[in-house]
Amino acid sequence: MRFYTAMECEEWLSGRERKKPDAVPGTLIEQISYPPTAHGICYFARWMASSLTYRQDTLLWITEWGIWGGSENWHLYYKLRQSYSDHRLLHEAPGHLFLDYEAEDLASFLQLAILNGWGGYVLTGANYVNAFFSHDEYIRFFASEESTLAEVREALGSK
Repeated sequence: MRFYTAMECEEWLSGRERKKPDAVPGTLIEQISYPPTAHGICYFARWMASSLTYRQDTLLWITEWGIWGGSENWHLYYKLRQSYSDHRLLHEAPGHLFLDYEAEDLASFLQLAILNGWGGYVLTGANYVNAFFSHDEYIRFFASEESTLAEVREALGSK
């Protein structure tokens, strides 16, 4: 796992000739509300980390924080981050690059980001499905094919 600055996140995207998914015209979107329970959010994060990534590198880019200050557990976040030997602050390096075999790590950071009321992107190396998760408790999935979004709906019980 590596931590990236915002500039390095932009470089990761441009090196793949990509943009943030909400900036790509014609992209199909499926919006799903967060599960109402903590264990539902855990399942949600694990499903995303194991199913959307197709065992390829994935960038978790946190772009929103500090909105719901009362729900943020900064201590837990920084202890988790320090366990990877990175001591920078979130605003200094908001990107988290997970390698193909680090799905459990991605799930943990994503779960914590959602529970902290943060927002950001899950940008997959496979680029079949990408996502934006919001501090307003929803996630938008972006794909170029309807069949891919149908798989998301089925897995997460969305209609």
